[in-house]
Amino acid sequence: MLTNTVSNSRFHTRKIAMTAILAAAATVLMFISFKLPFMPSFISLDFSELPALLAAFTMGPLSGVAVCFVKNLINLTQSMTGGVGELSNFIIGSAFVIPAGLIYRKHKTFSGAALGALLGAVLMAVLGLFSNYFIVYPIYTNIMSMEAILGMYQAIYPGIENLWQALIVFNLPFTFCKGLISVVVTLLIYKKIEPLINGRVA
Repeated sequence: MLTNTVSNSRFHTRKIAMTAILAAAATVLMFISFKLPFMPSFISLDFSELPALLAAFTMGPLSGVAVCFVKNLINLTQSMTGGVGELSNFIIGSAFVIPAGLIYRKHKTFSGAALGALLGAVLMAVLGLFSNYFIVYPIYTNIMSMEAILGMYQAIYPGIENLWQALIVFNLPFTFCKGLISVVVTLLIYKKIEPLINGRVA
């Protein structure tokens, strides 16, 4: 009984430590972002969901959510949206990793991992569409006018007429593709690093 208790304690301690390490990696990746020529300049690409997805696969969905929470909490120090953008990022990031972690927990196969991650990428893109329209962009208009925001979309594609159309044409596929990148990379490496994260490597 004592041996099991010590073993469980070590497991939980390691889980917390590895979650913290992946959260630190996600934070660094969130700060390292890239501007893309086919997106407005206020939208950038980063790969900070990758460590969160790895955490969800190797340690469960709660660890993935914890990684999303920590990276956004730290990013608040440089927030341009009063924290609203970080809140939205946390919501859509959680929507990405929760189904992935839950499905993989029940189906520990490559197909289970792929299904969960793809479902998460879809949910992230859809939730991002609504959170941007109803929360993030209305707040962001305190910094930049809606006319200026739409003008940046129209400079890339003149056919854009309103915010909803801009989000569907640009943000929805962008967020989904961003999620797909994390999905592909994670599916390629998670089986190799899972034993290391969970302490099963001699």
